[in-house]
Amino acid sequence: MVTKQALDLAVVNQQLQQFAEVVNTDHPTRPVEPQERLRVGVDLGTSSIVLTVLDEDNQPLYGAFEYDHAVRDGIVVNFMESVQILKRLKAKAEAALGTMLTTACGAIPPGTGESASKIVSNVIEAAELECRHVVDEPTAAASFLQMKTGTVVDIGGGTTGISIFNRGKLVEVLDEATGGFHMTLVLAGYHHIPADEAELIKRDPQRESEVFSIIRPVVDKMATIARDTGTTPVKEPVIVVGGAINFKDFVKAFSKTLKLPAYKPAFPQYVTPLGIAMYDHD
Repeated sequence: MVTKQALDLAVVNQQLQQFAEVVNTDHPTRPVEPQERLRVGVDLGTSSIVLTVLDEDNQPLYGAFEYDHAVRDGIVVNFMESVQILKRLKAKAEAALGTMLTTACGAIPPGTGESASKIVSNVIEAAELECRHVVDEPTAAASFLQMKTGTVVDIGGGTTGISIFNRGKLVEVLDEATGGFHMTLVLAGYHHIPADEAELIKRDPQRESEVFSIIRPVVDKMATIARDTGTTPVKEPVIVVGGAINFKDFVKAFSKTLKLPAYKPAFPQYVTPLGIAMYDHD
């Protein structure tokens, strides 16, 4: 049975498709008006740093990313690399939009604490942006998805974050250190190669079936985390987002272990970064 939330994903997918085209072409969706107030999101991920720009109506305007090794398991481990990448992304965005970016919001995995939040804020401030808020990642994703009741599972490079909502209220949020990087480690161990080489194999679409058969136990663990870790039962619909889920068989395998149907938006790697930008307001 297709849920209403699954049907609502059609609207979300249109925005994600539009945003993906912006990232690929490096062209804003439209010109920026003079004195227009923009909303900026910064997603410091384990495998990449993503910068997103929305207008005041939360419509995507611009986005860009760079791969990085500056974050591990949701925690910034190389402050200067993060700042340098963010400065480059900011300059690229300002050139494309023809305006200065002055504020931004960041995000952290749930439960990583005030120190993690402070580091993210410091990275944003060091890149010459005023950091307005630091939110938890799956809740940011839920904002973009307009989730009222249901569960968002945000699978990033280093962590699996879960936010459970009921009638517009956040019931529970939690996080465990299992993500795309752990897939890479399993792949590296299987082939007896360095993690950097395994990461390239993981991203190779020609080897997707081979790779997924090897990393399938990690997917099962992610689903088990979502199913069993919290004190609140998972609520339907279950929407899975994050860059680590871009395998054609991911949702089928995840749903089987979860014992509930899960849904994947188009371009799931952009859901959380776009949701982060929605918090950049007074």
